Amino acid sequence: MFTGIIHGLGQVISIDKKEKFHTYVLNFPYILLKYLKIGDSVAHNGCCLTVKNINNSYVFFDVMYITLKNTNLRTLKIGDYVNIERSLKYGDEMGGHIISGHIMNTVKIFKILKLDNNYILWCQLQDDHLSKYIFYKGFICLDGISLTVNDIFKNTFCVSIIPETLSSTTIGNKKIGDLVNIEIDFYTQIIVDTTERLIKNNISTLIK
Repeated sequence: MFTGIIHGLGQVISIDKKEKFHTYVLNFPYILLKYLKIGDSVAHNGCCLTVKNINNSYVFFDVMYITLKNTNLRTLKIGDYVNIERSLKYGDEMGGHIISGHIMNTVKIFKILKLDNNYILWCQLQDDHLSKYIFYKGFICLDGISLTVNDIFKNTFCVSIIPETLSSTTIGNKKIGDLVNIEIDFYTQIIVDTTERLIKNNISTLIK
């Protein structure tokens, strides 16, 4: 499990591309290497991957086809930086919200507004099915960052990014048209799906 509080940035050093399967090597800063071992879970732009190997500051990760298909990891190039979060440990501070690291899809950056110290990011859903999980002031996770939905219009929504997040993550380098990983808040998804299922069951009962 993760919290959406980014611990640091990893740089892509190499990508071994096989058919429907990639192996990424990232250069981790020292603070991210502490107690890291093979088999640990690490979030890359919000996507949970497993440590395959460690060679000094170089950390290896395998990425399966389903992950490449549903996330922006498929667009990474050598030299790119990735938002990194180590997995939550017992006793750690919960600074964001509970995140599983299971990316649902990507959203496209639709508009970027820079007003004084305010940085507002408008995102367009690629999958309209996800719109039912987007709520005003609801939790959202974009590229591994825990954020709050500020406004919604049709199949787009916006979030505000504080200066600290801009300086410590990759989000400030995004451009219009870029893809960003999205994970819906787990509890929101349960409530919406359960309510939807109950309503359908009640309607079916009444029809009978």
